[in-house]
Amino acid sequence: LSPDCSFTCHYRCRALVRLDCSGPPGASDEDDGNEQVLEKDTNVDEPSEWEKTELDQTQVEQRIKEYNSQINSNLFMSLNKDGSYTGFIKVQLKLVRPVSVPATKRGPALQAGRPHTQGVKRRTSFYLPKGTVKHLHILSHTRASEVIDALLRKFTVVDNPRKFALFERSEKDEQVYLRKLGDDEQPLRLRLLAGPSEKVLSFVLKENETGEVNWDAFTLPELQNFLRILQREEEEHVRRLRHRYARCRQKMQEAL
Repeated sequence: LSPDCSFTCHYRCRALVRLDCSGPPGASDEDDGNEQVLEKDTNVDEPSEWEKTELDQTQVEQRIKEYNSQINSNLFMSLNKDGSYTGFIKVQLKLVRPVSVPATKRGPALQAGRPHTQGVKRRTSFYLPKGTVKHLHILSHTRASEVIDALLRKFTVVDNPRKFALFERSEKDEQVYLRKLGDDEQPLRLRLLAGPSEKVLSFVLKENETGEVNWDAFTLPELQNFLRILQREEEEHVRRLRHRYARCRQKMQEAL
């Protein structure tokens, strides 16, 4: 467990992990705390303004030209002969619980690759670093569920894709809104309609909160593992609170 960035990995894999943890301790904690207060989840059944918009072929072509003229990178959108289009979306992974990857001699690697789910008998769990982002090149008809599958393959995660959900994130009037995308929604279409601004629209992968958990369905070792995870999360939350109050106390003393 790194004292600066709170990255956690298996002790045998520690030598294989390369992270820049030179940032000041507690800096990311402040950002996470502020955004958590502002986030407002909306129901997946409530379509966003982008989802209600319908475009014909001419309008799609015009939107693509406008989109490409506004971006400052080479992540352009391209119109295909069949009327579909391709482009890039950026997804931020904000997972608070560990993910499972195949247990190999090299340990989990944050590199693109396909998980070998067949014949996998052993798994290891670790926390993805905070602020992990991934660019995906997708089609206009690529569904949100397929984006989740692709992200899990990129990080060789063998957890059930139903454990995760893709969210639409937007900022308006200093307020952050989150909306869970339906499985059949098309992220690239939303990206085109919203434009390239990350404040207007961005994508976040989070845990899928499906409702009340039936704890009786788990075995005793699984329940014990959940308790250990909850204890770590509680200790981390207490550490952040103490750090925040210590900073406030220091500022007040300096002011006095």
